[in-house]
Amino acid sequence: MLNTTLCYVERDGAWLLLHRVKKENDLNRDKWIGPGGKLEENESPEEGMLREVWEETGLTLTSWRYRGVVTFVSDRWPGEYMHLFTADAFTGELRDCDEGTLEWVPKDLFAALPQWEGDRIFLRLLEQDAPFFSLKLCYEGERLSFAALNGKALELS
Repeated sequence: MLNTTLCYVERDGAWLLLHRVKKENDLNRDKWIGPGGKLEENESPEEGMLREVWEETGLTLTSWRYRGVVTFVSDRWPGEYMHLFTADAFTGELRDCDEGTLEWVPKDLFAALPQWEGDRIFLRLLEQDAPFFSLKLCYEGERLSFAALNGKALELS
């Protein structure tokens, strides 16, 4: 199982999002997600998240929260444990990212953008300020086939 991080940086009611359009064989191609990536050997989730945010955005986070772990299961890609964070303070200036285009997107407009079906579940949990959670998302291709929150199956619409 891969270990990755994902961080939603907030400023003035908007999330800093990465529109993944620059890499050809990107499983997140054309999706809108927060900055993040794979943990390196011996990195904690916090260390990896801080490094990935800096590498992809040029920002150094000064205030963040570890919000939950998302377990991804797929019939196409390797399994993944994604460590999910939010941040609300930083220093530095945004720079270009080689994985996509960075944009501040108002939270109320985010739902209309292309994203993974399961992302909508954990984004709702973030907006509800849910306590630390474990979310399991199972995909068949790009279709969400199963989801469980803290070990209990969720009804999919």
